[in-house]
Amino acid sequence: MKTLYTDYVATPIGDVLLVADGESLVYVDFADNTERLQRLLARRYRDFTLIQQEHPNGFSDQIKRYFAGELDALNQLPVALGGTPFQQRVWLKLRDILVGQTMSYGQLATQLGLPKGARAVGITNGLNPIGIVLPCHRVIGANHSLTGYAGGIERKRWLLRHEGAMFKDN
Repeated sequence: MKTLYTDYVATPIGDVLLVADGESLVYVDFADNTERLQRLLARRYRDFTLIQQEHPNGFSDQIKRYFAGELDALNQLPVALGGTPFQQRVWLKLRDILVGQTMSYGQLATQLGLPKGARAVGITNGLNPIGIVLPCHRVIGANHSLTGYAGGIERKRWLLRHEGAMFKDN
């Protein structure tokens, strides 16, 4: 059985739950998305136990710093990804989208060498287990409009505004 360590960070847009394996982040999402947490962690670890721990590896403080305005505080956080090699490539590529910038699914697919892979990239983006840290919220529609986000469009809007990104606000 895999032991994982959890903490909750209060943010202006709801509590964020982080899960660490003792060395790296394995999951970050909004705390009200518990069904997603259980589904993704069960798929990855099958048997696991969650233990509440304040500031595992200092990760909670980094997330607090990001929400306090230190927008590069998450850039170097270590992550441990499950998923397929393709999923890992997509998720890690998200870190190349700098604070204040956005990219369409098609642009991201092209950067991955898959110019016709926007749909596959979009599906994979939606399965990102380490939201905010691997900034899937920076991926928007080709027409610069906001598109789906596991944490909800309002949170995506807030995160992009927090980072100073330009987008079409529907």
